[in-house]
Amino acid sequence: MNGVVECSVCHSKLSVPPTTRAISRAYDNHRSKLSSKSRGLNVLLVVGDCILVGLQPVLVFMSKVDGRFKFSPISVNFLTEVTKVLFAIIMLLIQARHQKVGETPLLSISTFVQAARNNVLLAVPALLYAINNYLKFIMQLYFNPATVKMLSNLKVLVIAVLLKIIMKRRFSVIQWEALALLLIGISVNQLRSLPEGTTALGLPVATGAYLCTSIFVTVPSLASVYNEYAMKSQFDTSIYLQNLFLYGYGAIFNFLGILGTAILKGPDSFNILQGHSRATMFLICNNAAQGILSSFFFKYADTILKKYSSTVATIFTGIASAALFGHTLTINFILGISIVFISMHQFFSPLSKVKEEQNGSVEIMEAQHNHRLVIINFVII
Repeated sequence: MNGVVECSVCHSKLSVPPTTRAISRAYDNHRSKLSSKSRGLNVLLVVGDCILVGLQPVLVFMSKVDGRFKFSPISVNFLTEVTKVLFAIIMLLIQARHQKVGETPLLSISTFVQAARNNVLLAVPALLYAINNYLKFIMQLYFNPATVKMLSNLKVLVIAVLLKIIMKRRFSVIQWEALALLLIGISVNQLRSLPEGTTALGLPVATGAYLCTSIFVTVPSLASVYNEYAMKSQFDTSIYLQNLFLYGYGAIFNFLGILGTAILKGPDSFNILQGHSRATMFLICNNAAQGILSSFFFKYADTILKKYSSTVATIFTGIASAALFGHTLTINFILGISIVFISMHQFFSPLSKVKEEQNGSVEIMEAQHNHRLVIINFVII
């Protein structure tokens, strides 16, 4: 993925290593050349993501018995990661069988070791995801499913800031305004969403809610941005091989969590199948499918699209929550959803796009300027 810049002074060529901004712009250029078939595939990904993400809090709610979980949430996360590892292995075997002559074999030891070194950064989002998946269950104990989904949509604003800091991605003023509208829509939905006198984690409800929400929003947002950066920075690596590393790290971290729980609570808690029901099995399959689908968003689309897609799932979650559990769809929820849809339309409107060509020209000029400085320093020395 290295670029080459030719010096206008000596006409020598300088190899420019990939930067976070270059990776971001490369995706934007790729997205502008998508065929109608690829765009149709993206639509299917969004629809599938809406269904899976919308079902997740409902299945978690169905897994509770008398308002509590009879199983260990960490065991669900561990079984989910194991399921995704098995899927990645199966897809790698299928992909290896269909490789063309002359291509680097996917299943060779040298390829695996080199890919493991290049993708070691995936351990960071894997750890953050392990923490976030446990937080999802904690949030479900104190908020209804629709509220959890609306709170999770705050991640879009945090992700935008992290993308600008970590990946140097640029957003127009209109897009920042759209994200502000998204925050307003979420706030409208949250008005009087919690009963008075409710407590969370032994703290007053306001303090407990703000603390849980801040952690619940920041951790997965950081994980998503690092995941996208790791996936795109090694774009030539098979996505199934990258998923194998990501899910393998995740399984290790969750298994360590199970060991820690067994040490604190006794060996009986080491039984990872204890307290599971048919609902938890569906939950594991849903979480695995959701994680696999997310990897395609991070590699071939972007994190903002993924989170906006998850926002649409709020409607499905709210309707399912009302139909199955009798939760009321308040006027605040309806108004909040309306504002969220306006925000989504505004963010992805063609009028809100940033002109990346100007940014690219500036970056090339900076590279040429740096090359001239290298030449001058060499001549002086």
